[in-house]
Amino acid sequence: MKKLLLVIAFVMLSHFAAKAQTSYKGALGLGIDLYDEATFFGATGKYFFSDNHVGQADLGFEDNATMATFLYSYHKGFYRAPGLRWYAGVGPSIIFIKDFDNIFALRPHLGLDFKIDGVPFVLNFDWRPSVVLSDVGDNEVAAFGFGLQFAIN
Repeated sequence: MKKLLLVIAFVMLSHFAAKAQTSYKGALGLGIDLYDEATFFGATGKYFFSDNHVGQADLGFEDNATMATFLYSYHKGFYRAPGLRWYAGVGPSIIFIKDFDNIFALRPHLGLDFKIDGVPFVLNFDWRPSVVLSDVGDNEVAAFGFGLQFAIN
């Protein structure tokens, strides 16, 4: 039974890889949000409303804390670099901390998104400083995000 499932998974991935292109409509996967004193790991997803306008949602978990982030980004490709895009945008984050006040922050971001032609995976890296809007928490300049996602056409 396990071998049959592996064969089916391989055939499906091969099918998607053959159809995958450097552009995609959405992506789902895993993300890491790195702060100076915390690392959030969890699910990430993005959707292209048009060629350049993208919405992204991240849900990350860390010891005794959960972070929900919602980002708007403007994506633009590089000349003669298929699959590579830069992006910039902004969005809110809410950190829910056990036995502590929640932290509300604004997250401007600037990053790179890379989709290899013929492979259904997307890699992204961005700088995500955190501007705290609530009475608790500290601003964070050295905050970064990483993502590995499965592209959906």
